[in-house]
Amino acid sequence: MNEVDGVPTAVRVMVVDDHPMWRDAVARDLAAAGFEVVATAEDGPQAVRRARAAEPDVLVLDLNLPGLPGVEVCRQVVGTGGGPRVLVLSASGEHADVLEAVKSGATGYLLKSAGAEELIDAVRRTAVGDAVFTPGLAGLVLGEYRRLAAEDGRRTEAESEAPRLTDRETEVLRLVAKGLSYKQIAERLVISHRTVQNHVQNTLGKLQLHNRVELVRYAIERGLDG
Repeated sequence: MNEVDGVPTAVRVMVVDDHPMWRDAVARDLAAAGFEVVATAEDGPQAVRRARAAEPDVLVLDLNLPGLPGVEVCRQVVGTGGGPRVLVLSASGEHADVLEAVKSGATGYLLKSAGAEELIDAVRRTAVGDAVFTPGLAGLVLGEYRRLAAEDGRRTEAESEAPRLTDRETEVLRLVAKGLSYKQIAERLVISHRTVQNHVQNTLGKLQLHNRVELVRYAIERGLDG
């Protein structure tokens, strides 16, 4: 994603927060870490407009925004795919807020109490497709997906006729469903990080899914997280 003619380029980041000092501090920390901060925004409508114009790779998004809630910004920006990956950076650790953000398309969720290094690592991991959560929140999200899968029960005939995945794609999918990062999967299977990314992208394409969160839910619904 961040290569031009095979040469790595800086990850493009946009920061959205209605508090100027916080927004500027986050943008400054990310720029100092080597990210290209392409835009900032202070409210929901501005965030949607600027994200579409600037086309960042990662959108660092607060939830409590004037004009339009962060979850709605996420829905509009992520859309049906092709938009940036969204890392929510919020003061709220309420379970309802976390689940709503993920359902809206966020790739990860980090509390504002996180340190600068943790944020930088989270943005870097979000850029390559890892689902990044403040410790304790990942289990909440996986638990919710298991509950929804149990409630679904029946599968429609169309759902049961899932596209055929290769053995390696299925193996990677199982590890994704267990919450392993791409780096951990690569180490477990003794393959490169890029190969893991390629398998995940191929699987997303075959299943017509848009992000890693949807992929985890798909896997859990089919019992691949055991």
